[in-house]
Amino acid sequence: MPTFDSDGVEIAFLDEGAGEPVLLIHGFASSARINWVDTGWVRLLAADDRRVIALDNRGHGASAKLYTQAAYALGHMVEDARRLLDHLGIARADVMGYSMGARVATLLALAHPTRVRSCIIAGLGANMLRPMAGTDAIAAGLEAESLGEVTDPTARTFRAFADQTRADRRALAQCIRAIREPVTAGELARLACPVLVAVGTHDAIAGPAAALAVLIPGAEALEITGRDHMKAVGDKVYKEGVIGFLGRRG
Repeated sequence: MPTFDSDGVEIAFLDEGAGEPVLLIHGFASSARINWVDTGWVRLLAADDRRVIALDNRGHGASAKLYTQAAYALGHMVEDARRLLDHLGIARADVMGYSMGARVATLLALAHPTRVRSCIIAGLGANMLRPMAGTDAIAAGLEAESLGEVTDPTARTFRAFADQTRADRRALAQCIRAIREPVTAGELARLACPVLVAVGTHDAIAGPAAALAVLIPGAEALEITGRDHMKAVGDKVYKEGVIGFLGRRG
């Protein structure tokens, strides 16, 4: 993957296809490849005549690994995404984020509204209005000597995923410890671009899609039936819903 310098932090990205640009921002402990390539998203969007850009968030994938909590403030991740658009000379893009990436995408649309044509908030519903829960347990699970030592169910899920993907668990532990302030209802009401909220109906981590969409002017809610947080990512209903939304978002 090519890289660029984001205020001193090396960020890896992919850039494929041609047409209207769409920027993809992956979730915690994932990467552009795992979240978007392996699930078929890059291929699907490129086939829909779109230029597909996806970054590895700092601490993830092929991007630089940082070992202080402060380095993973969401504001830094927002600016990494904005600087990638600058680096590629893209004035405006559709933006889709999943889970942690959905927080980043939402804050990008709020901080730089002229850069975001539409915002797809996926894998995060009503719980966007709450601070992330259980972060200490997840961090401890990532730092444990082995998966067998991790008893918290959510922490075990993330530890197993990090082991499977051979992620830098020390960097991820600092990332999850970073403050994840909730996005307020007042901030959501300021979103001026078209918005789609897509969440699995069995996703206890995200919270309901409709409960978030109702707070955003004109937003649509997409329920991914029968899917939880991990399995919704590559779901056909999610993909068809996004392609339809991009086709009519104006």
